[in-house]
Amino acid sequence: MDTYQSTSESPDQPLTAVGYAGVLRELLPMALWREDADGRIVEWSLAAQELLGYRPGAVLGKPAAEVLVPRGNWGLADDLTRRVHSGETVGGTLSVQHRDGHPVTMEMWILPAADPRGRPGAMLIAVETSQVLRMRDSLAALESLFTQSPIGLATLGPDLRFLRVNDALARMNGVPAAQHMGRRLTEVVPGVNAAALEAMMQRVLDRGEAVLDARRTGRTPADPDHDRTWSCSYAPLRDGAGRRLGLIASLIDITDGQRALVEAERARRRFAVLAEAGERIGTTLDLRQTAEEIVEVLVPRLADSADVQILETVLAPDDASAPHGLLRRLAAAFPDPTAPTAKLAVGQTFQIPLGSVYEQVITEARAMNLYTSDVPALIKGSRAESLRRYLGTAVGSARLIPLVARGKVLGAVSVTRLKGREPFDEQDCVLMDEVVARAALNIDNARLYMSQREAALTLQRSLTNNALPEVPGLELTGRYLPASDHDVGGDWYDAIRLSGGRTGLVIGDVMGHGIHAAAVMGQLRTAVRTLARHDIPPEHMLRSLDEVVADVGEDEMATCVYAVHDPVTGECVLARAGHPPPAVVLPGGAVTFLDGPAGTPLGTGGREFRTERFALPPGSVLALYTDGLIESRERDLDQGMARLADALQGLDRPLDEVCDSILVRLLPTAAQDDVALLLARTPQPGP
Repeated sequence: MDTYQSTSESPDQPLTAVGYAGVLRELLPMALWREDADGRIVEWSLAAQELLGYRPGAVLGKPAAEVLVPRGNWGLADDLTRRVHSGETVGGTLSVQHRDGHPVTMEMWILPAADPRGRPGAMLIAVETSQVLRMRDSLAALESLFTQSPIGLATLGPDLRFLRVNDALARMNGVPAAQHMGRRLTEVVPGVNAAALEAMMQRVLDRGEAVLDARRTGRTPADPDHDRTWSCSYAPLRDGAGRRLGLIASLIDITDGQRALVEAERARRRFAVLAEAGERIGTTLDLRQTAEEIVEVLVPRLADSADVQILETVLAPDDASAPHGLLRRLAAAFPDPTAPTAKLAVGQTFQIPLGSVYEQVITEARAMNLYTSDVPALIKGSRAESLRRYLGTAVGSARLIPLVARGKVLGAVSVTRLKGREPFDEQDCVLMDEVVARAALNIDNARLYMSQREAALTLQRSLTNNALPEVPGLELTGRYLPASDHDVGGDWYDAIRLSGGRTGLVIGDVMGHGIHAAAVMGQLRTAVRTLARHDIPPEHMLRSLDEVVADVGEDEMATCVYAVHDPVTGECVLARAGHPPPAVVLPGGAVTFLDGPAGTPLGTGGREFRTERFALPPGSVLALYTDGLIESRERDLDQGMARLADALQGLDRPLDEVCDSILVRLLPTAAQDDVALLLARTPQPGP
């Protein structure tokens, strides 16, 4: 049950959400909240907090439209509210604003419900659309398994009564599936030593361990005059919390002797292959590694060779020049070194011939068996003849399986078996097709991740163009080091030419990582460049940036330093917003950290920023940096500043060397956080 936090609770009670997980909530978390007649949130459930990110204290008593409804949907929200207040129940797919600012697509039902004062209000029930689709796909997969499998399948509850039976098992038992429901095995088919089998099933439930290939012999109404033998497997069913739900039973008729025994063993192995595929394929979001994992599952257990090829338009969706009908090999295994296929290497491309089986498989998204007659259409020239001869003499069977995910064909997987090994039968084909179908979803997930990561990196590179300008009276250099090759952050630095030969210097750090932090950083960087050219003083600059961060989101935060250097007076004017203090190195080597007003971080609403004025004599260096340079798990802030002061000694070298030396001394290993460093040196006086 999902319970509420309400505005009607005692003022001494903290605004927290509590709840008790039920079966439905575990499978499909449902957010519930109530609104009064004025559209204000008066109750807020635990699931609503988990799905939308808002704690009760952040939403209770506030207008729901302003908090949860994207601005563009306010008119629709008003219309729905009027309809519900008039007594109508409405439902549909709507977008709800998450606490971090991104929209969440949800299936929503809005029902009339009196508010605490008895006025017309509303009860809203919402589930995340993606979770509904996931449940739908899972149920569809289970339904397909029960309706299409030739193996007898059943699920039984903890009391060992049948909950579901497929048609194959009903035929084996000679009892309609409906007559199994709610009954025990001893009641349905008592003539198959059912008591011993129930005892075995009870042990499976008690121990939580599967039993495979247990044999039972007896007679059923399906064939009452003859004994038949079945191979039975039982596996416990548990939910995500480990609670016992019952067990699943699979049965194979092995009456026809050794061939049936072999089939049972093969079925068990197929089941193991599917389990292994689920564990091994898609362990990372790396596209090539996922392709290699497909090959490792297929070869040698199911096939003697496997070749995974992806459409070039899938690998480079944003490349308008990517040719259509071009496949690129991502992974392959051709164990026979004498085979012509052994020369096919990862990375090679292959143009799909018109009218070929490849084209048919890709176009129709339907697996097909390959024959030697298909080879000339696939490969031209002398290679076609050698491959045709090899397939005709060495290969017993081959199959081409499309990689299809979310309704889109991504590529194809070709598999072969050599002669001397049983050719692919119908069950082999079903199993391989299922392995490839599962793998296709993992490949698509990896493809989407790589595409999104590349987009994030491209955004960051475009926003952190670190080419510094040549400015009067200063030599500039800077560095940016990301904490990870797989993520982006919000650290940046910049220098802007100002009127009168002056220079604006800025460094900042947006809290968090990912594309959102990079996007916020880009907005701040653009705002600084725009405002700086209007000669905005440093303290006013930070006030404006504070408003920018506040506009981005309620919980956004950033630190920043903005300084203006005047080469005529040799002075700098600087203001800080919660950022570490810059360091000044004087010509004699003395290092000081500016101890002026630190200010508050941007986005906290403090807006009390004051300036600090200091001299920067010829031969001095001003060092601006982010906290990733001086803070780490191994040292605190004071230790980091002391190490930075040591690293700032000996500045009679090119400034680029000084910058690199600082990073090496303070970050001997990989950075634990993003790091930005900006050095500005005033030239020595001429002779």
